[in-house]
Order: sequence, then structure tokens, then C-alpha cells
Amino acid sequence: MRSIRLANLKDTEFLVDHDKHIAYDILRDSIEKGYIYILEQDNKIIGWLRYNLFWDNTPFLNMLYILEEFRNQGLGSQLLEHWEHQMHIQGYETLMTSTLVHEDAIHFYLKYGYQVVGGFHPSMDEYEVILKK
Repeated sequence: MRSIRLANLKDTEFLVDHDKHIAYDILRDSIEKGYIYILEQDNKIIGWLRYNLFWDNTPFLNMLYILEEFRNQGLGSQLLEHWEHQMHIQGYETLMTSTLVHEDAIHFYLKYGYQVVGGFHPSMDEYEVILKK
């Protein structure tokens, strides 16, 4: 059985091991603020979604990740739709995210109604596209 829930401090070790894009202290703070959703199957974590607030007032999806063996089953869509629903319940009207221009994720977000609103070159990395819905 699959379920989506807010992360709790018991999830810290798993997230530290799998999410290399966030510092430990910020990760724990994000868990405590309720900024991470966990996707489970049979009580095992198979994915997560992590966000924060851009400009302190706009939910910005930082990470949507499904473990490789569970991809291409519509789970990322379920997690995104759950997050969007929770943000609307909380009264947010605008949602944002970003992805590298060459990543397949851009097509995923466009499919869900996100629109490209700009972008930039962080350091010497590829072009990062900003999307909003």
C-alpha cells in the first residue's frame, strides 16, 4: 500500500543518505517546518518532495525524487498533485519550481500547467529554468 505523509525526524537518516542537495541542519529544519513529504510503499520510503518558501511567501519545490526502481509508475505525479493540493489548502495561489533546461523534468512540469517565467546560469552550470503555476 502507498501513502504520502509529512516527514518526521525518524526520516532524517534516510534523507541524509539519499538527498545530497541539502545541508543536515537545513534538512532537519525543513522536517520540523513540515516542508518535506514522504512517499511510502509498504512502510518503506520510495520517494520524497521537499520545498521551501521563495520570498517567504511562495512555495518553491526544491526536490521531487522517486527511487529509481519505482520510477515510471506515476508516483512523481501523485506526489506533485498531493503537494499542490496541500499548498492550495494552506491558501497559496502561486507555486514555483526550477529545473535544468536539458532535464526531462521540464516536460513533466509543463504537463502539469507550470509555465517558464525565466532562468539563469548558476555559476558555470547549465541554464536553470524557473517555472510557476
